[in-house]
Amino acid sequence: MSDSAYGTMSRLLHRLALASPFVAQASHDLESLLNQRRVSPDRVPPDRVPPDRVPPDRVLPDRRPTDSNRHVFITGLARAGTTVLMRSLYQSGQFRSLTYRDMPFVLMPSTWSGISSLFRRHKAQEERAHGDRVMVDFDSPEAFEEVFWRSFCGSDYIFEEFLRPHGPDEEIIAQFRRFVSNVLASDGAADRHCYLSKNNNNLLRLTALSEAFPKAAIVIPFRDPVQHALSLKRQHELFLQTHARDSFSLDYMNWLGHHEFGKNHRPFRFGEVDFGRNSYGRETLDYWLETWVDAYSYVLRNLPRNGLLVSYERLCGQTDSELERLLAHAGLSAGAWAEQVRFLKAKPHDAPDQSSQLSKRAYEVHAELCQME
Repeated sequence: MSDSAYGTMSRLLHRLALASPFVAQASHDLESLLNQRRVSPDRVPPDRVPPDRVPPDRVLPDRRPTDSNRHVFITGLARAGTTVLMRSLYQSGQFRSLTYRDMPFVLMPSTWSGISSLFRRHKAQEERAHGDRVMVDFDSPEAFEEVFWRSFCGSDYIFEEFLRPHGPDEEIIAQFRRFVSNVLASDGAADRHCYLSKNNNNLLRLTALSEAFPKAAIVIPFRDPVQHALSLKRQHELFLQTHARDSFSLDYMNWLGHHEFGKNHRPFRFGEVDFGRNSYGRETLDYWLETWVDAYSYVLRNLPRNGLLVSYERLCGQTDSELERLLAHAGLSAGAWAEQVRFLKAKPHDAPDQSSQLSKRAYEVHAELCQME
């Protein structure tokens, strides 16, 4: 949401909930403990079951993150179309995803829902801070999952100048599975038994994510490299201005683990390229183009078995086969809601000369991605 959506009290609450990894971890532990103590009504005498917890069939839906549930993890470089993909799948009504209403205590969704219901508000949709015509309100799904990773193992992959791939240990993976379970358990809709995530930083942990949820769907969109790099450069310039006029927006991005652009920009470092990195300034297109090459070269070598590459340009072509391919991978059928899904191609930026060695390398990688799609 825009900066104006956060008043003084809201900012203080966000700082309390998100600034300290210890507080975030404690909120997760509390939520997990409370969920363990919740007992299904079919195991409790009728006179001891709270009326508002008794579903019609007297059995609570099982929302544990089992391998039979087709969770969906959308990841890729920022500006690849990840938000539009997430919002489109969310329209199916089959998924639970973190929303703005879960903020700022995203690691204790059930408990926070009970507390915030006392002063829950409604807000008209407004354009998000990216200035990209994506409208959001309190019930819009968003990328808040990274709060978990930053709080539990941020020092393993977040460094002063960059972010690098990491392999969370078994204990962290177990905690993350519990986090997914907690998010699902916080939802009141019985038919939303699968988890939907959009997290660009999941590129850093593709292998671990695939092993943690072997039957989940991992979706990785990609775009024309020069157009993608131009979009990244534009967003970086926009957020530099935002962060310069509002320090809270900078803190907010740090708390959420978002370092894609702006004053707190820390690029992914996959080690797939070794040319020119120190010679390109962030104000240049080549810097962002090389970032693209580094990331998607890594994806080519590390695409998990349950991963799906998606050309956003092809998806915007509105071909039925492309959409059906995406839905099948996500475990969905093309119902009535899918007929309303529209992927609108972003207005092309004026591209400079594309004959450089770097751009040629980028389009070679892009061609390989298209072949693997």
